[in-house]
Amino acid sequence: MKKLVALLTIVFVLSGCSVASDMSNTPTKRVEEYLNNYQTLNTNVLTKLDEVVEKETTFSNEQKNAYRDILKKHYQNLNYKIKEETINGDKATVEVEIEVNDYTKTLKTAEDYKKDNEQLLIDENGVFDDIKYNDYKLDLLKNTKDRVKYTIYFSATKVKDDWKLDTLTNSEEEKLLGIYEY
Repeated sequence: MKKLVALLTIVFVLSGCSVASDMSNTPTKRVEEYLNNYQTLNTNVLTKLDEVVEKETTFSNEQKNAYRDILKKHYQNLNYKIKEETINGDKATVEVEIEVNDYTKTLKTAEDYKKDNEQLLIDENGVFDDIKYNDYKLDLLKNTKDRVKYTIYFSATKVKDDWKLDTLTNSEEEKLLGIYEY
């Protein structure tokens, strides 16, 4: 009798584990994992963040570090709400409302300032000073309080019984960064 109880317990535990792992294999769970990686600054997210920062060729090393810190804080403050999951065979779409800092408005403000105050951004040789402008822009980004909500439709594909998120489009990545022009 004890052997039967032990055997049933093992079968129950094993089947319970497989059910639990199946519950985490949904398109919605994959989206949640993906967005949680941003909020927790997962290693892959930090690698991607470094790629974004390194594209800023007019930034000094100090400015790149400041920009990196701004983006880290931005990712940690990302909020999201899963709205709907639609599965059609091996394809799925997960509608998500995200809320991020509105850097689009901030960058527009910086660009307007640059146009209207160009004489303030000229160095002693009469040349435009990228360092001054970038410091101004980074200060604005750092102090951005406005938030914006976007809807992102994450697509997923089932591969060998595992749901995988498809690569985000440029506009979806811009929404995550808060720089999507609306």
